[in-house]
Amino acid sequence: MKTLHFTGQALVTGRDALDWLKTLRPGRVFLVTGGGSMIRTGVLDKIEGLLPAGTQVRRFVGIGKNPTKREVEAGIAAMREFGPDTVIAVGGGSAIDAAKAMMLFYEHPELTFENVQTAPLPSERGRILFVAIPSTSGTATEVTHVCVVTYPELSYKVPIKCEAIRPAVAILDPALPMTMPAQIAAETGMDALTHALECFISTGADDFTEALAKSAAEGILDWLPASCLEGNPLAREKVHNYQSMAGMAFSNAGLGMAHGIAHAFGGKYNLGHGLCNAIILPYSMQYNARDARVRGQFDKLAKPGAPDIIDRVFALVKQLGLPVSFMGAGLAEADFLADFDFLLKNSMGGSTRVNPVAIPEEDMGKLLECIYYGRPVTF
Repeated sequence: MKTLHFTGQALVTGRDALDWLKTLRPGRVFLVTGGGSMIRTGVLDKIEGLLPAGTQVRRFVGIGKNPTKREVEAGIAAMREFGPDTVIAVGGGSAIDAAKAMMLFYEHPELTFENVQTAPLPSERGRILFVAIPSTSGTATEVTHVCVVTYPELSYKVPIKCEAIRPAVAILDPALPMTMPAQIAAETGMDALTHALECFISTGADDFTEALAKSAAEGILDWLPASCLEGNPLAREKVHNYQSMAGMAFSNAGLGMAHGIAHAFGGKYNLGHGLCNAIILPYSMQYNARDARVRGQFDKLAKPGAPDIIDRVFALVKQLGLPVSFMGAGLAEADFLADFDFLLKNSMGGSTRVNPVAIPEEDMGKLLECIYYGRPVTF
């Protein structure tokens, strides 16, 4: 028996989806966002204007591209002081992830960053209504039961997974991804493509998740170039929807070693998660394609007359102007070599443990070298 969860209570999509907020009757809203783009573009003001008159709102601003323990702890303290009945997280995946962790620790004070990996986690949220509004098109955290927090003292990202942090309502308003610069659209789009492709080859996939992942992968491959290079509104909306579908799929089926490696590099060097996935994805595909079942899955994504799917992903990364190696991304060789053992150890954890093709540590070391220097995976 298997129980699938694709969203919380509702998924609101389409033009003017933000207007759904008019249906709320909150008393105290805790509004979480990132570094300020939602303020500069007027999105926060619009959200507050859609809430009923008399609603008390407390803004919590300043979540970085990789939310940290310190940021979450500051948010928890602010929540305890304010006492919200509703939390609205708006912005990139980092802001929504941070809000998830804040709510978990706020509602369950017995949990801490020290015991959250070992203690029993709740399956349901308490009294707070949680609304997630993504402005970027990548993490799909608005529909998942996962958040990732960086532990700076460990230089490592730690995932937290439980149903209590899945947003009750996800709002996909196509106006919000139009606020993304092309670079962010490219990086987050590659994150979404990684979700779709890793889910599609996962041994945990089933008929439902495979259909979602396949549609998401095909849609992102088709629409991401126009979204990034042209800022085409229809393309931005399509990618925004497909990334959420990828999230619905992977939150049920799991991911793979591209994410395990991305968390190792991102946690160590504070690199954007989407950028890490963009670099790692095609190399992980080359390694995984040695398995006949995985190769068969990749072949299902082939188009008549089009390049092999792995070559197509490599070409897409280049087309979007993203680096195809960590060396190309500016990571100094001396740092990579000095940190190699740390990176290798951490790359073997996380989602690597459920990669569809078991990878021994020796192979992982060789793979990391391929990813850093931009060499094809031929070993």
